[in-house]
Amino acid sequence: MQLSALARAARPRPGPILSPFTRTLLALAIITAPALGGVLPEDRADVMWHYYNGGDITVEGPEVLVRKKVGDSLSLSAGYYEDMISSASIDVKLSASPYHETRRQENFGIDFLHGKTTYSAGYIHSHEPDYISDTMFFSVSQDMFGDLTTVTMGYLRGWDQIFRDIKDPQGEIINDPTFHERADHRGYSLGISQILTRNLIANFNYQLLTDQGYLANPYRKIRYLSPGVGEGFTLADQVYPNTRTSNAASLQLKYYLPYRASIAGTYRYFHDTWAIVANDFRIDYTQPWHQWLFDGMVRWYGQTHASFYSDLYPYANYANYMARDRELAAFHSYTVGAGVAYLFHVPGAPWIDRSTFNVNFEHLLIKYSDYRNALLASEYGAGNEPLYVLNANVAQVFISIWY
Repeated sequence: MQLSALARAARPRPGPILSPFTRTLLALAIITAPALGGVLPEDRADVMWHYYNGGDITVEGPEVLVRKKVGDSLSLSAGYYEDMISSASIDVKLSASPYHETRRQENFGIDFLHGKTTYSAGYIHSHEPDYISDTMFFSVSQDMFGDLTTVTMGYLRGWDQIFRDIKDPQGEIINDPTFHERADHRGYSLGISQILTRNLIANFNYQLLTDQGYLANPYRKIRYLSPGVGEGFTLADQVYPNTRTSNAASLQLKYYLPYRASIAGTYRYFHDTWAIVANDFRIDYTQPWHQWLFDGMVRWYGQTHASFYSDLYPYANYANYMARDRELAAFHSYTVGAGVAYLFHVPGAPWIDRSTFNVNFEHLLIKYSDYRNALLASEYGAGNEPLYVLNANVAQVFISIWY
């Protein structure tokens, strides 16, 4: 159930909707499956339907991923991913109108095997009405020390174009001709996989990401106190720094139990130059039974807020940088998930080695520490509203075939 685990990793984290570039970056978890330096990815095809619903946001759509070897040293991959987004979230209700849009993503990859070294490269193009993202990535994976250790180093380069949608006099949605921004991204990664015993594997990963350019959300607003005006606050544009550097390190231990099951524990630490510090703990359990494979997981995530974040500023132009984006707030979240896969053979198709039908479901609960439901300001008063809580459900249904 490789795609299942990777698909879960590529979902929005921690917030319900991340920036388009972040979604593209996380999608690399699906496209660049963990490489073993000396083994090419298997020939396979996956077709998935994903669904997210939470905080009055619905995201759903299909995904197709195909891998095929060419000879003994080359493997090619291609994929298509689509998000159909319907949003009337708390951010949208406060400063804009509900919207519907579709994000489409195409990706291509290549893996070349030479001895015990695997070279991988690829390209991702993501586009939606107000955001275009292009990302190129490259990695090298090497087996060593009797194939007990695998070291992988990677690099990515991303270019984004950001637009802002408005309504023209006829009520049609168009790009604002006065708004067109850009952002550049560079990422570096190091991964080490180590077989410790016949039943225990350790995986260490480190990622460094640098961002430069327009890093804010053109639709989300800050708010500042304005007693006697409206509901006691006024909205204004966010102002972000134009650079950001983030570091993340994770360690996973996976143990294969005597009765064919496995259990894995993962810890991930994150910090960036915006003063966000995050900790992430996760436990996964996998149990095969005849032609079935069952998965279960629990996860806890917590982060501090960015140094320039505030739910409510005391007055306009309070600081050089100001943000009220939920992704930069302090919060903690809980996730519980389960999945099942059924192994079957397709009659009359001898070219198919095996197939699986997979269903995964997760429930996500996010509790914010300093982000309030500003829609209730008229009832409680600006700055005294209840803290926001988000519940979301995420599901995937997909079929995988090996050929």
